[in-house]
Amino acid sequence: MRALDIAATGMQAQNTQVEVIANNIANMSTTGFKRRRAEFQDLIYENLRGVGSASSTSSIVPAGAQIGLGVKTAAIYRIPEQGNLQQTGNALDLAINGAGYFQITLPSGQTAYTRDGTFSLAPDGTIVTADGYTVQPGITVPTNATAITISPAGQVQANIAGQTAPQTLGTIQLATFPNEAGLSAQGSNLFVQSAASGSPVSGPPASAGFGTVQQGFVESSNVNVVTEITNLISAQRAYEMNSRVITSADNMLNTLTQIS
Repeated sequence: MRALDIAATGMQAQNTQVEVIANNIANMSTTGFKRRRAEFQDLIYENLRGVGSASSTSSIVPAGAQIGLGVKTAAIYRIPEQGNLQQTGNALDLAINGAGYFQITLPSGQTAYTRDGTFSLAPDGTIVTADGYTVQPGITVPTNATAITISPAGQVQANIAGQTAPQTLGTIQLATFPNEAGLSAQGSNLFVQSAASGSPVSGPPASAGFGTVQQGFVESSNVNVVTEITNLISAQRAYEMNSRVITSADNMLNTLTQIS
């Protein structure tokens, strides 16, 4: 009986949906996190009578008879909607307001990308992530700096003891992608380029196609708890309905067994 297999695919799909929702809720406090959304597609159809085929009277069948064989997970999209900016007061916390990713140099030399701007200083004064990875282009703050200022255009300046004018240290660069949903998530708020994302385009903040950076702020997760709970209830009900289909199909098979 096909109903058993069809309903089983429905339960598997709703299980995936719940896992995606659970991950969204678990990361509701993760800096720069972008919520995910599962997308589904119907499976191949079994043709009992082909659409547009000729009938016994040589007329065209207007509808035919096709039985679907269930559902499958097509993709889990990342929703790049802007998160709220939260003020921290930390001079090295940066939030991107608009398009773009910070570029991070991994220990392997590969470039990773992130919206998490919770930066700090390495022992040598280099601006790094919470895991100690260098933020490109590798700006080093002098040890005798008394204050750090980062403009919306990404220009980093430091006030040096004994100097009246601030010293310009460099400009933080951002990167955008033709398809940022195609970035490959690596964990730790990091992404790497993939064939689906396309090649990165780098540039300074506030230039055409790039957002600005806000010093003393971080971007919060864009997860909406009310939406996630609503989706969770819908997924739970859909899972239960597919489970009932399996129970009903089992009862029908049991009836046939008793008859035979």
